[in-house]
Amino acid sequence: MAVTATPPSPVIPSEVVIAIGQAHVRLLDATAPLSDAQVAAPSRLPGWSRGHVLAHLAGLAAAVSRQVEHARRGEQVDLYDGGQPARDAAIEAGASAPAAAHRRALAGATERIEASLAGLSATDWQRPVRYRDGVVLDLAAAWWREVEIHLTDLDLGASGGGWSGVFCDQLTDFLAERVPAGTRLVLEAPGGWSRVLGAGTALRVAGERADLVGWLAGREPTEPLRVDAGAALPVLGPWPAAHKR
Repeated sequence: MAVTATPPSPVIPSEVVIAIGQAHVRLLDATAPLSDAQVAAPSRLPGWSRGHVLAHLAGLAAAVSRQVEHARRGEQVDLYDGGQPARDAAIEAGASAPAAAHRRALAGATERIEASLAGLSATDWQRPVRYRDGVVLDLAAAWWREVEIHLTDLDLGASGGGWSGVFCDQLTDFLAERVPAGTRLVLEAPGGWSRVLGAGTALRVAGERADLVGWLAGREPTEPLRVDAGAALPVLGPWPAAHKR
């Protein structure tokens, strides 16, 4: 029987707003007790300390808020002033800040995000932004993904096992373009969760849902994934770029 690709799950603005608020609470609670030494310790991302992750989140939150605020006025701006080099420099400069400074930055950044999304009309959610040539709703979903993923990268007890089915679907849909050309990737997890991505020769990969989605996001699975007999896990393509080409 032919295996057809799973259609993308709808993104519902009200659900995204609630999910972002909940993710913010978990992020702020997880980072509240951090000491300076813990901030300087390695994260799960190679080459990045927890401070790098926190600086990235604060900077991205400001960038996302700025795009939403401009979009509401009918304007479009780049995600980062100065592009990727400026973004990278800001992360390096901010990574070594003390824990208290990171907490203040995160608190302000998450508050600004929530304020920028509050009260958006149906028209506002569909206003264009430069992020992936999309709309405000795409940008909000991107921030949701970033908070959830990087919360696990901080290595503070949060894991992908806490990701909801809705979030896993959204993240999987976004990362579908990482599937190699000519491959129809069939992801299967206990409990009946499954997603089919790409087109071509079918390759089944089974495991826990969080491990499957985490692997697709470039994170190391907690438990080994199971691949069709005689096959190996495919080499995934790059993370989707912030600007479509």
